[in-house]
Amino acid sequence: MYPEVFIPTATEKLAALGHTVKFSEQYGGSIAGVGEELETVEAGLAEIGACSSLFYPGKMAVQNVTYYTPFVSDNPRLVGDTMNNLHLTDPRMQQAYADNGVVYIGGPSSIDDYVLMTNFPVNSLADLEGRKIAAPGAAINWLSGTGAVGVQGNLTTYYNELQTGVYDGVLVFASAAFPGKLYEVAPYLTQAGLGAQFAGSICANVDWWEGLSDDERGAFTDAANAAGAWYIDDLEAFVNIAYKNMEAAGANITKASDEMREDWAQGMDNAAKVWAEGLDAQGKDASGILKVYMDTMRAGGATPLRNWDQE
Repeated sequence: MYPEVFIPTATEKLAALGHTVKFSEQYGGSIAGVGEELETVEAGLAEIGACSSLFYPGKMAVQNVTYYTPFVSDNPRLVGDTMNNLHLTDPRMQQAYADNGVVYIGGPSSIDDYVLMTNFPVNSLADLEGRKIAAPGAAINWLSGTGAVGVQGNLTTYYNELQTGVYDGVLVFASAAFPGKLYEVAPYLTQAGLGAQFAGSICANVDWWEGLSDDERGAFTDAANAAGAWYIDDLEAFVNIAYKNMEAAGANITKASDEMREDWAQGMDNAAKVWAEGLDAQGKDASGILKVYMDTMRAGGATPLRNWDQE
């Protein structure tokens, strides 16, 4: 979304103010590896970059609230809009950026609904008993109570490890499963509504940002908003393509029954409560963030299978 929308929009907006700008685009690990982007922007090696909270469960802890609240919504647009609004209105959301020398400027990135992909058919939770299922980061908590054996996994190795029998399935999202060809080694895809997730945003180095005029900051904010809008439109279109093509390639795509979804959600540990209380003890009001996130999602039309904040 940077070359497609952010850069041309910022260039246009700044030109209208009488400025010219030249962007040096650094992608694919040229100045920062995966999970190093935050420090790169903080250090000023890049003025603007992706702050991927997904990779920073410690430094950007409250931004990971969505990963501790499964079964809330499978709508990535709603999740992205909600998190964007919270960042713009709630100082508790902005604090993580300030603590790391960056500023949130918009362009929220959300991930489409996580699904279960396995090398065996799944008709009920009983089918998961004793099966090894890989999941990333906090998503491993989603397997509690299912009877499955949760294994920490990494998208970059899913294919080979499924192929060699390291595990029997993975929790993953369609927009990654299709290009990764996971349907070849895990052809049974079960949509259970585990949920869309917030993954990160566009951020800027705080010293550089504070050196800009209000109008200049507005130009970059407008560019970030345009990039975020383009991103979610593109994601939704690609998810449809991914499901269509995986099914055409032989994937068996099914929706979990209401009974299975209810059993799954109700059988889980309330990891959100443990997560929030742990951060509360560190002086971060994660319980407050949990409540406002859930309240905002419900107000936006989400119908959670469990109200994690009310238990």
